[in-house]
Amino acid sequence: MMRGKLFRGVAVAVVSAGVLSGCSEWQGLNSLPLPGVEGTGPGAFIIEAQMPDVDNIEPNSRVRVGDVNVGHVRKIVRQGWHALVTMELNGDVELPANATATLGQTSLLGSLHIELAPPTDETPEGTLKDGSLIPLSSSGKYPSTEQALASVALLLNGGGIGEIQDITEALSTAFTGREDDLRSLIEQLDIAIGHLDDQKQDIIAASESLNNLIGQFAEQKPVVDRALQTIPDALSVLRDQRSNLAEALAQLGKFSALAADSVNQTKEALVQELKDLSVVLQELANAGPALTRALSFLPTFPFPKETLTNWMRGDYANLTLILDLTLSRIDSGFFTGSRWECDLTWLELQWGRTIGQFPNPCNAGGPGTAGNPLIAPYRWDQGP
Repeated sequence: MMRGKLFRGVAVAVVSAGVLSGCSEWQGLNSLPLPGVEGTGPGAFIIEAQMPDVDNIEPNSRVRVGDVNVGHVRKIVRQGWHALVTMELNGDVELPANATATLGQTSLLGSLHIELAPPTDETPEGTLKDGSLIPLSSSGKYPSTEQALASVALLLNGGGIGEIQDITEALSTAFTGREDDLRSLIEQLDIAIGHLDDQKQDIIAASESLNNLIGQFAEQKPVVDRALQTIPDALSVLRDQRSNLAEALAQLGKFSALAADSVNQTKEALVQELKDLSVVLQELANAGPALTRALSFLPTFPFPKETLTNWMRGDYANLTLILDLTLSRIDSGFFTGSRWECDLTWLELQWGRTIGQFPNPCNAGGPGTAGNPLIAPYRWDQGP
């Protein structure tokens, strides 16, 4: 009997030692896997997520994707200054590798859960699989009921809701007796808004044009920057040369006054000179054809280019020469345009050599108007 009591004591001591040795990991029933939770079926896989704050979430808490339970929390440990949550998901869960994990509240007074979702601020990449880790930058937390109530309390107590009554009373006092004006204002606003709505396309087009203009300015930013850097230097130079510029403007004013006075004094003479010049230019224009023909004759004198093919025949040339040494021909050929023009012609007239010849070379308008001596036709009755 004594031996039986000793055996029972040893057994109790062993059980007590086993229980005490496991007390450091025992946290109630949540420390044990519970039946019926998601993430325990065939193909289930395990992922981890770094969470900034897990509040009162416990192992076996639900993991959701789009309000559907797809797994459960398996373990929560501390990792530095954040929590590392191990989750077990069903095998049919399909999420990108850069999915997000957010701690949320299932209902107003319900338990907490972790919500997994594709990213909203970047393109989904890869596939979430066994051993994947959701980093701290992709995790977060929804506001809790306590935070929402605290914000509402702050709005009601320290916000502007209490001032609504005072504002309403002030508006009522301001508009008392001005109902017609207020009604007219509202009608005019309605008309103005209607006009703005009619011009909606024009406003959009103007905004797009302004956007294009701003884009062009943005493309020319280096040029504008360089101009803004150069303009101060240019202004500095102008400032240093201010006295010289002022003196130059003063001298320019004096010069303008002298030029105006000179023009006023020489106006009549200048007009007369221009009139006389017009006669010279008119005569030059009249002599244009003869001048151009003379230019073709002078380089080939005494054989004009126009008749060169008539007298040059291979290795010999034919030449017909009419030599006119009458005083009138010598006069028109050598003294036309000089101070002795027509003197020999009048002398020949006195000798009677050209009496009865019409027209007289010197009677076609006075000296100098007999024509071009190089192209004037020869008359057989002018003498040998």
